[in-house]
Amino acid sequence: MAATGWRNPKVIALLSLVFLTGSAAGALGFRYVNRQAVRQGPSWKEGGREISLQKFRRELDLSSEQALEVEAVLDDFMMYYQTLQAQMDDVRANGKDRIVRILKPEQRERFGRMMSDLQRQIR
Repeated sequence: MAATGWRNPKVIALLSLVFLTGSAAGALGFRYVNRQAVRQGPSWKEGGREISLQKFRRELDLSSEQALEVEAVLDDFMMYYQTLQAQMDDVRANGKDRIVRILKPEQRERFGRMMSDLQRQIR
């Protein structure tokens, strides 16, 4: 008996492809928007941390204790953000690899072109 509906491997593969392509497009779009924001000022690693801390101190008139606490919170946030970003990169790469394993050689070539086109559009 042939698989029907949601159990059909072709349906699952197609939905996975659509989901992962959408995820890749969203991630690349996010990176594009994020790059635009970085162009407007230094990143956290390039001195943005000190600029942010100085702005908090100045505009909020933080005490020394408050400044240290805010600094710790911001550092924790950036570590958390970087960890999430690394996890998202791993999920994307894993999903792409899983799709590639499902595809036939000629489909892999087309999939590779689709991903390349998508990356060019976002840049």
